[in-house]
Amino acid sequence: MASQKFDFAGANGHRLSGRIEGPESPRAWAIFAHCFTCGKDSLAATRTTRALGAHGVGVLRFDFAGLGASEGRFGDSTFAANVADLVAAGQAMTASGKEPSLLIGHSLGGAASLIAAGAMPSVKAVATIGAPYDLKHVLRLFDPVGLSKIESDGEAEVRLGGRPFFVRKELVDGLRESELRAHIAAMNRPLLVMHSPSDDTVLIENATHIFAAAKHPKSFVALDGANHLLTQQSDADYVAELITAWSSRYL
Repeated sequence: MASQKFDFAGANGHRLSGRIEGPESPRAWAIFAHCFTCGKDSLAATRTTRALGAHGVGVLRFDFAGLGASEGRFGDSTFAANVADLVAAGQAMTASGKEPSLLIGHSLGGAASLIAAGAMPSVKAVATIGAPYDLKHVLRLFDPVGLSKIESDGEAEVRLGGRPFFVRKELVDGLRESELRAHIAAMNRPLLVMHSPSDDTVLIENATHIFAAAKHPKSFVALDGANHLLTQQSDADYVAELITAWSSRYL
C-alpha cells in the first residue's frame, strides 16, 4: 500500500499539507476531514485512512490551515474557512486525476463535510464520525475564563486539548452562527452517521439531530464503547470496515 505527500493550495492561498493513503489503483477516492485542532496525523485520521487504503479506497487526509504542517495561523481560521479548504482539497484531487467520490468527516470535520458536499459535485456519499449538529457544542471545549476573554478582548490564547491556541472572536462567532439543518436537508447524498453513545465530547444527541435532518438514503451506526478520538486501533479499524461496506453501494 502506497503513501505519498499531497500538498495543495487552500481557499485562502495557504499551502495545505496532505498525505494520500491507499493502493496504486484504488477503486475510489475519498477525503478525510480531521477533528477540531487535531490535524492529519491524529490517531483517528491515520488509522482510519490506512485501514480504508487496505480495503482499496485511496484517501487524502490533510491539515486545515494553521494546524500541523499547513501554512496559515490557527487564530485566523474560521469554520467557514475549513469548509472552503475542504472544497479546495476536492478540486486539487480532481485536477490531479483523483476525483473524490466520498467525504469522511471526524467531529467538526464531519460538520464541515456536511456543508462542503453541496459544493462538490463528484461526491456521491458522506460519512460522519462523532460530528456535532449544534456547532455551539464545540465551545464546551473552551474554558469559561478563556472564552470570556475572547468575547471581551476579541482574541485570546486558550488551551484546547492540553495545547495553547490563539483564537479570535470570528472563530467563536462562526461556531455560534453556523446552521447545519438546511445544508443536511439539501445535501441529497447518501449519509452514514457514526457516533459513540458514550461520547462525552460531542454528545449522542447530535447524531440524532443530524440523522433526523437528512433525507434517505441514510444509515446510523452506534460505535459502542469507542471514545470521541477513536484512540483504540480496533475502533478505527471497525469504522473503516463500516465505511468500506456501506459506501461500496455508492462508489
